[in-house]
Amino acid sequence: MEKLDMQLALERQKRYFASGKTLPVRSRKKALKALYDYVVENEDKICEALDADLGKVMQESYMCEIGLVREEIRHMLRHISSYARNKEHLTPMTLMPARSITKSVPYGCVLIMSPWNYPFLLSMSPLVDALAAGNTAMIKPSAYSPATSALVEELVSEVFPPGLVTVVTGGRDENRQLLECDFDYIFFTGSKAVGREVMAKASERLIPVTLELGGKSPCIVDETADIKMAARRIVFGKFINCGQTCVAPDYICCHESVADKLINELEKQIAVQYGDDPLRSSDYGKMINRKHFDRVRALIDPEKVACGGEADEVLLKIEPTVLRDVTREDAVMKEEIFGPVLPVMTYDKLGALASEIDEGEKPLALYIFSKDKVNIEFVMNMVRFGGGCVNDTLVHIATCRMGFGGVGESGMGAYHGKTGFDTFSHKKSILKRPFILDVPMRYRPYKGAYEKMLRMFMK
Repeated sequence: MEKLDMQLALERQKRYFASGKTLPVRSRKKALKALYDYVVENEDKICEALDADLGKVMQESYMCEIGLVREEIRHMLRHISSYARNKEHLTPMTLMPARSITKSVPYGCVLIMSPWNYPFLLSMSPLVDALAAGNTAMIKPSAYSPATSALVEELVSEVFPPGLVTVVTGGRDENRQLLECDFDYIFFTGSKAVGREVMAKASERLIPVTLELGGKSPCIVDETADIKMAARRIVFGKFINCGQTCVAPDYICCHESVADKLINELEKQIAVQYGDDPLRSSDYGKMINRKHFDRVRALIDPEKVACGGEADEVLLKIEPTVLRDVTREDAVMKEEIFGPVLPVMTYDKLGALASEIDEGEKPLALYIFSKDKVNIEFVMNMVRFGGGCVNDTLVHIATCRMGFGGVGESGMGAYHGKTGFDTFSHKKSILKRPFILDVPMRYRPYKGAYEKMLRMFMK
């Protein structure tokens, strides 16, 4: 689209919103049900697009994208009536008689900017929350995942009226043009660098934003952990989607006493889950493009490879790779890896490690494997991070019962389930009063006789 087309599309959405068509809960449910039906009926087509972009097998596409979208829709269909209902609050004595309520109302026209690593999930999941809250939406999928972006565009054109949802395809030029438009809310998922640009542009118009970013998410393994189970779950969380997951364990901090055992188990689990030749495994995806492939490959120090390290330039695949004896001075620790390379560092004192992590950029996720409740609570309390797991990885994002989001450099705001509905809603505070019992003490001229009464009610 040209910039003029984007403006016209936004104006069309504003007219659609102003018509009031998105406000009735039944209309919202109808739109969500239509989306759910499309996803169910076109599952094979969605899987084919994800395979073309990222080499995802059907099971992974369903588990990590399609299934989560379906669950988000089901959750909203079950609970949207409750979420949209006015909430009653206690009213102070000084304001009686009156009723205090908060009313959830949509922001209006929402821009959803989605990334390439989970291109279907991260376009549809925020869309579900935005529609449930009663907004119209414009989706800008990533140019790096063209097959899924084309599918999202086809889906939207088939399922929704153009005034309700619109898709804008393209690259950076289109992103810049969209950020010049006067949206009512911006929801961005992607890198910190682009997130800063989005926030800067939004601030010019005072547009509220949610930023779902990333960072170097640590995985702590202490001396009490079940090392075999820890290795199994870390391998799952790190190398799914070829490591291209914002909440993947970016690096391991392992107690020095169990480091060798953990590295041996990681190597065994890679072989179990991906076979002896992962580059030829049909269950193992690929890097999104050559630029990303070259960047991640350059982070591998051959002298520190414990296992893996090989790559296929034609298939754009890098073996699941574990690095040992890594320090914070190594290149692999200077940026978010976002690929199938897992550095292993060691620590001696948990307190010093927690302080070191907390003093750095706040991670989107943190994982700890331990049987020691004191250690677990210490890390959970002392380190600031977006969300995480105890004795597992990734799966904290797979529930509609909790919000998901970052903190500090890893983002702001959250979504999923009720939290997602609230993210895309403004809470109007409203006080309703009748025309009776109008207390005179608040009106001029002020009289000394009312002072004691005023102080009694407003201590």
